Amino acid sequence: MPYISSLHIYPIKSCAGQELQKASLDSRGIYLDRSWVIINKMGKIITQREVPALSTVQPILNDSDLSISAPNMEALSVSCQITGTTHEVDIWGDICQGIDQGNEAADWFSTFLGNSSRLLFFNPNFVRSVDPCYASGSEDQVGFADSFPILIISEGSLADLNARLAKSVQMNRFRPNIVVADCPPYAEDKWKKIQIGDVDLDIVKPCGRCSTILVEQETGLSDKEPLRTLAKYRIFEGPSPTFGQNALHHDPGCLQRGMAVKILDIHE
Repeated sequence: MPYISSLHIYPIKSCAGQELQKASLDSRGIYLDRSWVIINKMGKIITQREVPALSTVQPILNDSDLSISAPNMEALSVSCQITGTTHEVDIWGDICQGIDQGNEAADWFSTFLGNSSRLLFFNPNFVRSVDPCYASGSEDQVGFADSFPILIISEGSLADLNARLAKSVQMNRFRPNIVVADCPPYAEDKWKKIQIGDVDLDIVKPCGRCSTILVEQETGLSDKEPLRTLAKYRIFEGPSPTFGQNALHHDPGCLQRGMAVKILDIHE
């Protein structure tokens, strides 16, 4: 039976992840996952698509405090602010609300990026609903993630991809928050509904991949792989190759490494 081999949280959108032994799920996914975002002076989000060096920012969460470090930068601890100045943030056409995390954090990112920037935390009182084409109800929410609260990839899928590459890549290129072991490559493509502990998850949409997966997370350097290879065998619908599956949970719960993944329903 498949099982969870790794859980990750990505406290700043598009930055390197923090590995967890266990994770609580709230209405927007893993608690505090994809809850921070960086914007420029025009209010537009800044991601690795535009600034690959963001991958070298190392965020560490301690309760709700965020510690950030990066090459040639002094580390900074940011106490999460859940009230204060609110900014509108456009995430793929969804207008969300983020709470400004203060001038010290803004100065840190402005120095690192070389441009005026501000750090925001997802407004806990704001509801960003999941695309109704995939949601089962209005209660399905997401934070600053691109579209969905959960992304699942199997170790077998990465092993199959690496067997096709001249130089292997690590799982953190794809930023899944649940990694599953002991199943065939791309088994997750066939799953329709799964259960992990007391958490039911609907597998709702393949994850189309963009240029972010070209960035080596440890160095911020990028090339044409693995997107070029994925495009040879993982384009099914739409222009982008897919790798991993987006999922929705409908109730709070707890996930832990080593938990079994029970397959409740599959696509015919």
